Amino acid sequence: MSAVDLRAILADADHSGAYFIDERDGDAMAQTGAALGYEVMRVDLADCTDKGDLLGRIAQAGGFPEWFGGNWDALSDALRDLSWRRAPGYLWLIVNAATWRAAHGEDFDVLLDVLNEAAFEWAGDGVAFWALLAFPGDQLTALED
Repeated sequence: MSAVDLRAILADADHSGAYFIDERDGDAMAQTGAALGYEVMRVDLADCTDKGDLLGRIAQAGGFPEWFGGNWDALSDALRDLSWRRAPGYLWLIVNAATWRAAHGEDFDVLLDVLNEAAFEWAGDGVAFWALLAFPGDQLTALED
């Protein structure tokens, strides 16, 4: 895929959401998001121990305000607001997601729901919101099943 194609894809708010990507493509996608003027937040799940640790890492990457409560509802509220990071679009690059998903499958599924709901709301305002969860390429086919 060319840089122009990637730029066109990421610029389309109607198709934004939470997606699994090949970890080798993460940096190019983050760079393209930055070139579009998006706020790009990187969350590394290496050695992430539990839901609280996950939410803390997301809050830190997003520069969440003090009112962030560290639970799923607070995450949903924060992701739908982002008034402290005004931008024409948002791109969350979540790396080392495979190991965390294997250890915390139910919480991983809730995270996907929260990310997709936020993307849907932002798309209603014409704002792209991408959550790109990076997995080893050989695991992507299994995720599609």
